[in-house]
Amino acid sequence: MREAYHVEMRPEVTDEVYDSLTRELKSLLKQYPEFEDPNAPENRVAGRPLDKFQKVKHKTRMLSLNDAFSEEELYDWEKRVRKLLPGRKISYFAEVKFDGLAVTLTYEKGKFIRGATRGDGFVGEDITQNLKTIESMPLVLKAPYPEIIEVRGEAVMSKKTLAHLNRLNEKRGVPPFANTRNAAAGSLRQLDPKLAASRKLDFFAYDIASADASSLLTHSDKHIYLRELGFPVESHEVIAKSLEEVITFIKKFEKIRPDFPYGTDGVVVSVNSLELQEILGVVGKAPRYVVALKYPAEKATTVIRDIKINVGRTGVLTPIAVFEPTPVAGSTVGKATLHNMDQIEKLDVRIGDTIVIEKAGDVIPAVVEVLPRMRTGKEKKFVMPSHCPVCGTKVVKGKLVAYLCPNKKCPAKNQRYLEHFVSVFEIYEMGPKILRRFKDEGLITDAADIFTLTKEDIAPLERFGEKSAENIIAEIEAKKKVPLARFLWALGILHVGEETARDLAQNFGSLERLMTANVDEVNNVENIGPAVSKSVYGFFCDKNNLNFIKKLEKNGVIIEKEGRRKAGKFTGKTFVLTGTLENMSREIAKEKIISHGGKVAGSVSSQTSYVVAGAEPGRSDSESRQTRMSSKFTTAQKLGVKILSEGEFLKMLG
Repeated sequence: MREAYHVEMRPEVTDEVYDSLTRELKSLLKQYPEFEDPNAPENRVAGRPLDKFQKVKHKTRMLSLNDAFSEEELYDWEKRVRKLLPGRKISYFAEVKFDGLAVTLTYEKGKFIRGATRGDGFVGEDITQNLKTIESMPLVLKAPYPEIIEVRGEAVMSKKTLAHLNRLNEKRGVPPFANTRNAAAGSLRQLDPKLAASRKLDFFAYDIASADASSLLTHSDKHIYLRELGFPVESHEVIAKSLEEVITFIKKFEKIRPDFPYGTDGVVVSVNSLELQEILGVVGKAPRYVVALKYPAEKATTVIRDIKINVGRTGVLTPIAVFEPTPVAGSTVGKATLHNMDQIEKLDVRIGDTIVIEKAGDVIPAVVEVLPRMRTGKEKKFVMPSHCPVCGTKVVKGKLVAYLCPNKKCPAKNQRYLEHFVSVFEIYEMGPKILRRFKDEGLITDAADIFTLTKEDIAPLERFGEKSAENIIAEIEAKKKVPLARFLWALGILHVGEETARDLAQNFGSLERLMTANVDEVNNVENIGPAVSKSVYGFFCDKNNLNFIKKLEKNGVIIEKEGRRKAGKFTGKTFVLTGTLENMSREIAKEKIISHGGKVAGSVSSQTSYVVAGAEPGRSDSESRQTRMSSKFTTAQKLGVKILSEGEFLKMLG
């Protein structure tokens, strides 16, 4: 009966009968405690409120999804996928994207042992006790089950439950929940399991992160297996032979979406084959093999009360429209980005204007339109400040559309940089408030000072104490050793994000080599253009930056060379790719080389080990090999660098 009620969503009795039977069962267990089972469904609420949530490091990273907001963007995604999988037959799997809280559940020997939030993808919060209160989430799996399995899914609140809670909140004079997502997240991210239980949340599984289940070949197989194990899995899904079939599914679900019991914000579309998913891989925080088609952005009108300036960690001044709290896309917002002065001038935005704001999913709201017919004549034009609103330094105009604060010691830049630095270093015990407190107390002036902190510095501070000080120091000590790619990302070099940092690390191998490289050497790295190479070179020419790096090293930071982490048959070898490969894309070939310890360069030099020459577009391989006169090919011939055909390269890969 429990499974029919909570998992299959087809109750066999009324709510009143179900509650009565549950009370009767608990009464019987009190009389006959020998039948008590801690993993039984009736024992979901666990113990007293927690003091705080513990951090949990995910065994398998919880990824984010790239978004698409139109059919056109969906087809663009498909083009990228097909480019990486030339000649391969592709089918898709589409499923509902719930608007709740993403969680990961771990089971050992069929029993639920731990549940956690996504967090930053690497580390989340342990919310095991709160998750146990969700009736539809199994505490014990149906046999046969694997020794260990990690399941990903969404904790959600039904629209019906939200309406009931908000009626109660109204009677109590408590602010209502903005939407089902906020309500679900708020219920699980508080410390009292009994409160979580009272919120009547539900759970839907959608993926398996890790398990001993080699028989699973597709994403749709995962859904079948999850159902066999006893997990609730949403029935609105489809295996599609083409993107047109996916779009048909999206349109059908869009019609029933208003009456769907739960909040949704789109449809998730995946390449169904797990083999092809592995080939496509992950870029940054998102997998290539899946995209979330978000429903059209919601719009609302409001009146601009003011335009304020936000100073980012790179010094860029971003104008922000401030207005009365306005409901849009399931949440209430009071600010929206105006991006830059070019956008303000293009829209002719003025303080006092009636504007249209747009918000899609979790995207930051933006001002997309001005309604000039609503003007009263009292509106004021906005002027970019001549001096930084935080430190007073004279603002300079960047080469593109940005206005910048050039002061390297600007507090706004420094605070945001500190937050960026500790996030990349994964020092999770130090959030923005703690960083600000340490700065205000004079304990740190820059990120390097973090590594000089001691328990004695922190414990005397109000609202800290011995235990919290020990936790912070232990976290700092554990993160002093950092891979080169992560270190470069943490430095906050203009134009250098996570992927560019990885490319630099894999091509130069050590910080010393990169610091002494000239502009051309940096520019030769594949995927790096002139603007990035100039920024990187300029960063390492600045004495202040070099002193900061020396200070980090002096304070105990150890930067791991890339070569120590990458070893294989291509270790010490540098490849250059040219022409079109028939059996795999050049991007996949690059990843294969790197995975075997090799490097990929953008141009041929005396340091090049091999040039892999594919066919030129529109020519056969033999014709292309005879007539090709590309600069990479001819340079390789002149330098005596070995040239490999695609077949020879594949043999080397094994």
